[in-house]
This record gives sequence, C-alpha cells and structure tokens, in this order.
Amino acid sequence: MRFHHLDLNLLVALDVLLEEQNITRTAERLHMTQSATSGVLGRLRTFFEDELLVQVGRRMQPTPYALELAGPVREVLLTIRSSITARRVFDPAASKRHFRLVTSDYLISVLFAQVIQRIHRQAPGVTFEMLSPGDNSSELLIRGEVDLMIVPERYRIDDHPAQLLFEEDHVCVVWRDNPEVGDSLSLEQYLAMGHISVGFGRNRHLSIEDWIMNQYGVKRRLEVITNDFNTLAQLLVGTPRLATMHRRLAQLYARYLPLRILPTPMKIPLMGEYMLWHRSMDGDPMLKWLRGRIRDCIQDIDLPVT
Repeated sequence: MRFHHLDLNLLVALDVLLEEQNITRTAERLHMTQSATSGVLGRLRTFFEDELLVQVGRRMQPTPYALELAGPVREVLLTIRSSITARRVFDPAASKRHFRLVTSDYLISVLFAQVIQRIHRQAPGVTFEMLSPGDNSSELLIRGEVDLMIVPERYRIDDHPAQLLFEEDHVCVVWRDNPEVGDSLSLEQYLAMGHISVGFGRNRHLSIEDWIMNQYGVKRRLEVITNDFNTLAQLLVGTPRLATMHRRLAQLYARYLPLRILPTPMKIPLMGEYMLWHRSMDGDPMLKWLRGRIRDCIQDIDLPVT
C-alpha cells in the first residue's frame, strides 16, 4: 500500500530500525536478510531526504529528524493495528488473543492466579505473558508493546487511559516466634529493627522508602533487599526482622507460614492500583472484556466471608 509515494510497509521497518538502531537485529526481527534491510534503510533515506541512522563508532545513532519521526510513526502503526486490522468480531470463547501484561508478583499472587483460572473457563484460547515492572515498563506501554499495566498510581502515564482497580493498605509482618515484638510496634521500634524490603529495576527502587523519607526524614535499617514481593514473607521466618507488606499478600502467606500481622506504627496512605492501557486500544473489545473480568475478580475476592 502506498501513500504519497511511500510504501507503508516501510514504516514497520522504520519503527524497528529506530528501536534497534542496528541492521542485524532489525533484520532478525523483520525476518529479512541484512542486505535487504540495508536496502530498506536506503529507500527510507531517499524518501525522507535524511540519513535517519548514522554510524557512530560501532553503533548507529538516529538523526534529530529520525527522533522526530519515531513518535508519529509508532502512533500510525498502533492506529492501523487497533482500528483497521483488528478483528471487530467479539467472541471471547473463540478468541486466540495473546495478552502481554506488566504486573508485579504481588498482584499475580493475590489476583491474577484467580483471573487466569476464570478466563480459561470462559475463553480457553486466550493466553497471557506476565512481565515484571521495570525501568522501561512505561516505554513498553507507550510503544504499544504491552496490552495492560497494573501499577500504583504514581506510575500513571499522561495521555493514556487509567482506571482504579482497588486500593491496598500496608501492614507489618514478623515471624510468629519473634521474641522482640509484642502485639504492637512503636515507631522507634519499627525504625530500630532490621527490615526486609523489595527493590526493583537498575535503581533498586524500594517499595515505601520514598514515603517514609518524605514523611519522617528517616531511613529504615535495611538488612535484606529481595527482588520480589513473594519472598518477603519467606525470608522473615526464623529471624528477628520485619517486613512492611501489602495486607492482601500478608494475609495470603499467613495461611501457610508462621507469621504475625501487626498494624504499622504510622499511618501509611492507601495505595491505589490502576489499570493502564494505550489510548489507541481504548475501543478494543477484547481488552475491554479483559478489564471487566479483572474488576469482577477483585470484587469477588474482597467480598466479606459470611
């Protein structure tokens, strides 16, 4: 298909070239030879009258004009995918849709284990890929490479839809036989104890560290930093340490491990967990259906036991 003498298939190649900035990797992703990929780059340079990618040492670096093109090109491709090529027939039971989601192991444990069970009964052909949150998670959503992100409110992305899924509070968790802790914790005791926390990404972002610093101007004594929420409870057993955890996850693990759950000595604000998706996918019927099933599931989980 051509538009103003531009083969629109070349936009797909341009998008990958600007992301990879490497002929070999681009060729692999496009299932083309390196020579054919170099030829595509040559045609793009001719059309746009710009080098687009220039060799700097061993790397290819995008020109200023190429950087200007990157966003609009990605938007065009996302619009084509969501508005033109996506099937409008809505039949979850027959769907073979593959969803890519960014979500923490905490949410997989307390929510998505049940979501996936339910969806398998209603739409057995639907498959999932769960990606851990990282430094590039927002970029993945902006580029349309993931269908949905479920993250705390502070990670919402401007200009893309978001919906509050639920609110979560935090509790303190200790080993049931910890001799240093009674039925409650003072702030002084909380700060004096050794803590186990979770760090994410290259910068080792800690779960509630920013809030404690901003509120009290103090640091916890971190003795163990793990890389996921599910290991927090396991690392507490047999130690005098303390972890500050999501209440739902703490209650889940307290069923299986010798743990005690205590209120935090300071009031930590409720944490809102939001679903985020690319604005071009706002009308996608299968994605809308998935969001509805996730909402239904968290509401059922939170129903009081009678």
